[in-house]
Amino acid sequence: MEIILLEDIGGLGKRGTAVRVADGYARNFLIPRKKAIEAVGNARAVFKDRERARVALEAKQRQAAERLREDLGKLSLQFSVEAGEEDQLYGSVSSHEIQDALAAKGYTVERKSVRLAEPIKSLGVFEVPIHLYEEIEAPVKVWVVRK
Repeated sequence: MEIILLEDIGGLGKRGTAVRVADGYARNFLIPRKKAIEAVGNARAVFKDRERARVALEAKQRQAAERLREDLGKLSLQFSVEAGEEDQLYGSVSSHEIQDALAAKGYTVERKSVRLAEPIKSLGVFEVPIHLYEEIEAPVKVWVVRK
């Protein structure tokens, strides 16, 4: 059976290529899991239309992420917290607080997008990367000061 791959599959080929596979492999595995479509009739034209729409959507999302990166790069957040004598915080500043502070300034990001290895537990200035899209990250300056 001839199929068109909807994603890269090791040993078969790259996304968008037409390949011949065993009927059972196509019907029982690839097609039900949306990894391929059967190459009949206008399937190639339908695939090309879907691919064009996907590429346009990705370009739009990438462009929005680039604009957001520029905005977030200029942004700095300040947290006033209780701290001990040696500048150790009595609590911590976590990705959740950073997400809330960004939301208060009008930027919607998911909590998992805030790339904080561990919560901030001392006073100082920190640069926290915010993951926006694939390889696009925006550094946000976070100031943690004594209350």
